[in-house]
Amino acid sequence: MSSFADHRTVLVPEGLAGERVDAAMARMFGFSRSRAADLIAQGLVEVDGSAVSKSDRVEPGAMLDVRIPVETDPLEVVPEIVEGIKIIHDDDALVVIDKPVGVAVHPSPGWSGPTVVGHLAGAGFRISTSGAKEREGIVQRLDVGTSGVMVIAKSEHSYSVLKNAFRHRTVDKTYHALVQGHPDPLSGTVDAPIGRHPKFDYKFAVMGDGRHSVTHYETLEAHRFASLLEIHLETGRTHQIRVHMAALKHPCVGDITYGADPVLAKRVGLERQWLHAVKLGFEHPDSGDYVEYESSYPADLAQALEVIRNAH
Repeated sequence: MSSFADHRTVLVPEGLAGERVDAAMARMFGFSRSRAADLIAQGLVEVDGSAVSKSDRVEPGAMLDVRIPVETDPLEVVPEIVEGIKIIHDDDALVVIDKPVGVAVHPSPGWSGPTVVGHLAGAGFRISTSGAKEREGIVQRLDVGTSGVMVIAKSEHSYSVLKNAFRHRTVDKTYHALVQGHPDPLSGTVDAPIGRHPKFDYKFAVMGDGRHSVTHYETLEAHRFASLLEIHLETGRTHQIRVHMAALKHPCVGDITYGADPVLAKRVGLERQWLHAVKLGFEHPDSGDYVEYESSYPADLAQALEVIRNAH
């Protein structure tokens, strides 16, 4: 199947003699100049069979050949079975999954990889239609590079109840993180606002004008190079645990983005941050009963932890 929505071949009219190619395309096809320049840059425009640059001039009677690619919507949910997603629990109100690393929760600009909502659509799950089109049923998120347990609403009622529970912080979110060194004190709370990093738009940082963010941590195991922490989130900001641990000078092992040691990451065989959502507890939106779901460590994190435990 062709990946082009349109293929146009036209003769340049007399009235456009001497015009730049991008300007001529804009006049002839109704494109914006920037859209025309983009097609030229992609090598999709030829004049008399030869590739051109946007500033080349056209002559009357020249053959202008333009291929227009199919534009895909970056927010469209594409149904596909995603290897590694496990269903922990499923009922009429909600579905609880174990999300592997490398899977986004929903489509977004700049992400072309697999998504949780795409998997659920591909597997035949009907989920809530509340929320933005690409995020329907999504009441919480995990980073692409973070694995573990998460819940998705299937009914409109459960979406409303769960969204409210996350907003009012009545959901118990428990993570385990392997961080470099030994936090002092061994247990504590980080209460520091988080905002977008002033220099790198893909990162976040502790910022005076950031959003209120609170992380509670407790040391479970202390080893020579790293400590295994249990972390409870009071708020749910993007990259919250990673930012707060980095701010304590104890970044998650493997989290190169937030200052982790690449030598240690390589030594334990990690290509992502050691961070896993191990437990999720909340009142079931239909029954009102308190329910709790757990996820065990995936192979890469379990292996890295063993290396740390055995390091002398």
